[in-house]
This record gives sequence, structure tokens and C-alpha cells, in this order.
Amino acid sequence: MKMTMSINEALLARVMKITGFKTKTETVEFALREAERHKKLSEFLSRRKPTAREWKNSLDPAYDFMALRLADLPGKDRVKRGSR
Repeated sequence: MKMTMSINEALLARVMKITGFKTKTETVEFALREAERHKKLSEFLSRRKPTAREWKNSLDPAYDFMALRLADLPGKDRVKRGSR
């Protein structure tokens, strides 16, 4: 869907730089997914506060956080989960 939006260009440029996205569309889509993820996590944590030990034990030591984040990237740099 196409739309016209007023976006803070300096903020957009900073986010593009730190994420490495080449297009504004990729950057905005990423920001929307991150906002959704943050909201879901906040709602989950508002129901119950895990202890530090529970946080530590909730992750597999072999968990590759960056690989999962890269799998969610749009465009040609996208890596499918489970592929190497």
C-alpha cells in the first residue's frame, strides 16, 4: 500500500544508518515490527515479572539472537530461518 507520511528525516536517517537498511520502506517496516514486538513483550511482562534466574534459564545457550533478527529483515539481505 502506498501512503504519504511526514517523518522526521534526521531520525529516519539515523535508524537507516544503525540498521543498515538501504530504503526508507525497509526501515519503516522494521520500526513497525519492533513497535509491535515491544508492545507484546510489555503486555506479557505486565502480567508476570520473571526473576533474573528465570530470564537466564528461558534461553537456550545455543540461541542465535542475531540470526533470528536477520531472518526478519526485508529485502535481499534476508536470511531464512534454518538456512545457512
